[in-house]
Amino acid sequence: MANVSVAAEWQLLYNRYYRKPELYPMRWKNMDLSRNKVACAPFGGPIAVIRDDSKIVQLYSESALRKLRIFTSSGVLIADTVWKHPGGRLIGMSWTEDQTLVCIVQDGTVYRYNIHAELIEPNVSLGKECFEQNVVECIFWGNGVVCLTEGGLLFCIPDFKVMRPCKLAETGAEDLPNCMAVIEPQYTVSGNVEVLVGLADGILIVDEDGVQTVQGEAVQGPVQKMVVSWDGKYLAIFTHDGRILVTDINFNGVLLEYNCESALPPEQLAWCGLDSILLYWDDTPLLMVGPHGDPVHYFYDEPLVLIPECDGVRILSNTSMEFLQRVPDSTVSIFKIGSTSPAALLYDALDHFDRRSAKADENLRLIRSSLPEAVEACIDAAGHEFDVLRQKTLLRAASYGQAFCSNFQRDRFQEMCKTLRVLNAVRDPEIGIPLSIKQYKLLTPSVLIARLINAHRHLLALRISEYVGMNQEVVIMHWACSKITASLAITDDTLLEILLDKLKLCRGISYAAVAAHADKNARRKLAAMLVEHEPRSSKQVPLLLSIGEEDTALMKATESGDTDLVYLVLFHIWQKRPPLEFFRTIQARPIPRDLFISYARCYKHEFLKDFFLSNGQLQEVAFLLWKESWELGKNPMASKGSPLHGPRIKLIEQAQKLFLDTKEHTFESKAAEEHAKLLRIQHELEVSTKQAIFVDSSISDTIRTCIVLGNHRAAMKVKTEFKVSEKRWYWLKVFALATIRDWDALEKFSKEKRPPIGYRPFVEACIDAEEKGEALKYIPKLSDPRERAEAYARIGMAKEAADAASQAKDGELLGRLKLTFAQNAAASSLFDSLRDRLSFPGVS
Repeated sequence: MANVSVAAEWQLLYNRYYRKPELYPMRWKNMDLSRNKVACAPFGGPIAVIRDDSKIVQLYSESALRKLRIFTSSGVLIADTVWKHPGGRLIGMSWTEDQTLVCIVQDGTVYRYNIHAELIEPNVSLGKECFEQNVVECIFWGNGVVCLTEGGLLFCIPDFKVMRPCKLAETGAEDLPNCMAVIEPQYTVSGNVEVLVGLADGILIVDEDGVQTVQGEAVQGPVQKMVVSWDGKYLAIFTHDGRILVTDINFNGVLLEYNCESALPPEQLAWCGLDSILLYWDDTPLLMVGPHGDPVHYFYDEPLVLIPECDGVRILSNTSMEFLQRVPDSTVSIFKIGSTSPAALLYDALDHFDRRSAKADENLRLIRSSLPEAVEACIDAAGHEFDVLRQKTLLRAASYGQAFCSNFQRDRFQEMCKTLRVLNAVRDPEIGIPLSIKQYKLLTPSVLIARLINAHRHLLALRISEYVGMNQEVVIMHWACSKITASLAITDDTLLEILLDKLKLCRGISYAAVAAHADKNARRKLAAMLVEHEPRSSKQVPLLLSIGEEDTALMKATESGDTDLVYLVLFHIWQKRPPLEFFRTIQARPIPRDLFISYARCYKHEFLKDFFLSNGQLQEVAFLLWKESWELGKNPMASKGSPLHGPRIKLIEQAQKLFLDTKEHTFESKAAEEHAKLLRIQHELEVSTKQAIFVDSSISDTIRTCIVLGNHRAAMKVKTEFKVSEKRWYWLKVFALATIRDWDALEKFSKEKRPPIGYRPFVEACIDAEEKGEALKYIPKLSDPRERAEAYARIGMAKEAADAASQAKDGELLGRLKLTFAQNAAASSLFDSLRDRLSFPGVS
């Protein structure tokens, strides 16, 4: 009997069954849909209602003020607000994919509301032409709209997330279209929205780039109404002579044709899944037409609103919400009258089992080989049911069959139980989201949870998240932010306790994000208390800065050990505070101070000097000045008497004075003084000689260069100024004269007085210059016979070297000299004879 009672509710359209269960009796009072504009969101979404100002209505007890009211699908009021927008009549309204209500008025202004009837700023205009011509019709789709003006122009917002209006190509038609339909961008080849425009002589396809005339059997004559199927593949057309036609979206032949009794176009035309089409006229039955066979009529005595879904149509009336859908195959196989399918026999076996009848075992034996399919059908049918008792019975039948079925996937049963618990929870009339299982899978659990939290159903969202194994952070975060916004009367300390009690439920939750929301709502103290609980410094520190807690931010950044965070805080404080206050802030904190100094050494010398001066670190300022002088010296223009040398010298003199003021840096002070003096002399030399060869050379090099250039007076001046010793002076002058091969001057210099360095440097300078004759002038003057012997050997005079070596009576020297002249046989024999004569045992 159960099968009979279930199937008795169905209607047969050719060979397909349809059912129309009531989802809810509507909870609103005194609602007349015929007097209102109504916008219903798909996927069991909210219903927006506002009095239609284009109709003359009797107000009853209703206020003269127009109100925008938002209800759940069960008719529970969510929110309302007074409609107080200028701009003319409300032309159209619809819900976007993220459940924002979009309202378009006559002058082309777009107003947006959230689910709580709160206006979302800013308002957007469709443009000047819309304002001048007035909007007369709007065609919405998931996330966009096309608007028609009185002048026949088409304007489009392709994506409500971007809200950027654009104008479509002009049709050139004299009259306004009879009807329009939209092919969504996701279903077009170009990826742009295409508008089907029904005119007196056919259909045009309009997009941004142009207009195309449609050819085909289905478009002969005027078109009164059109609607595109849910998947964008088919088009239903109501013609001028009262026929309903279905063609594919490319107009390749007619797939369905039915002659309606009325040539008057229906008020609403909607697809019921992909198998049938609904037509609705006032005061006539609701008509459902399929590809074959007679249509089905549904009788109503009240106005209706058709809400197309992916798997059927929700039918809203003043008193009820129903769902018209094709009966799923699994349900048909179980409940169809006279069905002997395995699933029907399994369902029947459970009934016999409950009544303790042996027929249960007989049924199971009949379907033993098909038991897995029967169990699957029962589970699938349970998923498509809205009636909870029937769900339970079908799941019990599946469970009963599973007990005798070893190879069935048990996860499937558990998954369906879990899904149905979620669906039943949101279908509750208080929540009012009547999702079918197909809609739920298409919508996804994460989007459902997002919709619940936007409707402030946080507890249910949290429980569903936990139940389906999803991250609860999104729900708790949204709840916390909503709580802060709504709790203006609660003190910060009390609210903090309430928030922490829930926030701690989710590990790793961002306290910083909640604190940022508190700060936006002018609760800075609460924000500061919340951010203390944020464990991640990378989120904590920037927020502390944004709420003005710079000192705490610096402390937290330092404790984190992250130099990037420390620098972030330093730069923030640097920009906000006066220099002296900034210096005081970092002086007591070694790590920030050292990081600041490291940065400033490279990029902010002047600021760093101010910092060191404020702390009395004069020597550090002096070192910076000295470094700056060297940087100036690297400038390619700092040559040939460049004026840049003036600033360099001044910088060094400033450094010298600062070093002088510190007792511990006497050496640096003296060095800086001499450096400045040397630079000044070198600068003068470069100016006088017009040669850039003096600056930044040493004292010795400066003297040597002066002598090489023949400027002996300048060389003597440098010697005197820097108290160069006589020995050093002689060394420098000897080799400088040898460099320029001025042998006469060298000889004259050697005779001025006895050289304090002896004559050996004179000999070496001549030998290095390969002047043996000149060297012979000085070798005899060498007092040490060893030096004379080596000098003679270096210029190849073996006999003289041997004589000097014999005077030295040094056996080791004789041995070295013999090796020097090893290639010369005569010289070698000479050294041998000397050895024999002097009987030096160590010589070989």
